Amino acid sequence: MAATPPDPDATPGPNSRDLAARAAAVLPGGVNSPVRAFRAVDEPPLFVERAAGPHLVTADGARVIDYIGSWGPAILGHAPQPVIHAVRRAAEGGLSFGVSTAAEVAFAERLCALHPALEGGLVRLVNSGTEATMSAIRLARGATGRTKIVKMDGGYHGHADALLAAAGSGAATLGIPGSAGVPPGAVADTVVIPYNDLDAARAAFERHAGDVAAVLVEPVAGNMGCIPPEPGYLPGLRELCTQFGALLVFDEVMTGFRLALGGAAERFGVRPDLVCLGKIAGGGMPLGAYGGRRDVMERLAPAGPVYQAGTLSGNPIAVAAGLATLEALCDAPPYDRLRAATERLADGITQAARAAGVPVVVQRCESMWTAFFTDRPVRNYDDAKATDTRAFARFHAAMLRRGVLLPPSAFEACFVSAAHDDDVLDRTLEAAAEALRDLAA
Repeated sequence: MAATPPDPDATPGPNSRDLAARAAAVLPGGVNSPVRAFRAVDEPPLFVERAAGPHLVTADGARVIDYIGSWGPAILGHAPQPVIHAVRRAAEGGLSFGVSTAAEVAFAERLCALHPALEGGLVRLVNSGTEATMSAIRLARGATGRTKIVKMDGGYHGHADALLAAAGSGAATLGIPGSAGVPPGAVADTVVIPYNDLDAARAAFERHAGDVAAVLVEPVAGNMGCIPPEPGYLPGLRELCTQFGALLVFDEVMTGFRLALGGAAERFGVRPDLVCLGKIAGGGMPLGAYGGRRDVMERLAPAGPVYQAGTLSGNPIAVAAGLATLEALCDAPPYDRLRAATERLADGITQAARAAGVPVVVQRCESMWTAFFTDRPVRNYDDAKATDTRAFARFHAAMLRRGVLLPPSAFEACFVSAAHDDDVLDRTLEAAAEALRDLAA
């Protein structure tokens, strides 16, 4: 399969090499988020000129099939017209006001109507997933009067100090065990346990009896690669939190509105006390949200003593994008097609790997998937770290040469969008078969 030809509509401009040099002079590491540096796959950073549907057009004029999907938000594909039109209309009315708008009320109403954790509860809008998770743990501590937060080894919940203990994703990609600048006291009350291990969760509760405020978990781990919960794991966490008087907090920044309209809570039938949302909820704009039980959320200022604020929270442009995205998902739910497309990719790559004699396990959950270079299932972060990340790097480069862009990390999930049609899937599987044969040669 030949490399993807240049996009015919590309306009001349700075190429990626020039942009990388300019970026290195003004941005730390040449990027504004570490994984974008592509260092884990030994490739130069990619610069994008524009995107539409399932494709990105790079600064070098190449048109590539995209499975990063802005790290999750692009469930409708890039630049979906209903969302673009909604953003334009909102922008014409002003970019930010610092006071409330009718649109943020309508958006909050839609969130509460769709997500089981928000039914009968309350939601607070913020500007990112990181803000949502850091605010949720403050609220959990304020509502329970307890200090300990239990999180999973390799679970990434944004870059708040207390949550950078044993974080996966970008920190794992760069081989950073935590982060410089985080004092020991900031993580002293963060208890880290393995994902998919109920015995470890129970032991944590027993070891810190009466002091665990919340368990924070990605219902489907996406920042150590795609690792679904084992049967009984999420219900087991729910039972433990109820038994020990702690709050169960789902970090659904990634899974919210992706696994189902009601996210992982609907998909697995488990209702958390609090849920953190972002990515799809913002339709590609900077937006986050957290919410849940009314009695807990009423502890937030100005209703209660737990303080959290944000100048741009409920920003009208972000709210417009989010509301238009949710309306599109409700009007024509794509979930059956997304599931079928992801299953086809997983099965096709598995068959191609077997034919090439390359050990690969493809794990998926709805429209999330990861190809792990290993011969055994991956159920936690230790398993993920034991996979062949160098083989993944070679596979990534081989796929990109053939016009398919995967996340530049073995510890990130791929995302399928509603715009990934049969032709795109065919070309992806053709590229994968050739790339895997290259690895075996």
